[in-house]
Amino acid sequence: MNIQYRKKIENLESHFSPYATKSTKSHGRKFPLVESAYRTPFERDCHRILHSLPFRRLKHKTQVFFSPKDDHICTRMEHSLHVASIATTVCIRLDLNPTLAEAIALAHDLGHPPFGHSGEKALENICLEHGLSGFKHEAQSLRVIDCFKTGFTVS
Repeated sequence: MNIQYRKKIENLESHFSPYATKSTKSHGRKFPLVESAYRTPFERDCHRILHSLPFRRLKHKTQVFFSPKDDHICTRMEHSLHVASIATTVCIRLDLNPTLAEAIALAHDLGHPPFGHSGEKALENICLEHGLSGFKHEAQSLRVIDCFKTGFTVS
């Protein structure tokens, strides 16, 4: 296995701030993946998210709707891409891991229910009524990503 490129990226990460999470310190995935000779685990996460059905579905979901007269409605996909751009820029300036931040930013809305935070609150109440710990879209986003490898369909 030719790992020169990956080693080059890992070497660059060694110059990050001591507060940065390096890809070599990844705790792995819930369902382990075969190591890549060319990409770090965080790079693979970014690519898996970008090419996933749940991410592509974000292009049909409205993120923010300001006014019926507004001619530009931001989709959740656009929002996630904007967040990823900002997160990456901030991490580069702070010597943190921009690839990890990009993966987190791209995935952060994958677990949102319909109707955004209002829908999340409704699900939170239903969960609590049934003795469950509640509903958090962040945790749901992680569940969606965990299901990528298993083949489970997440709708």
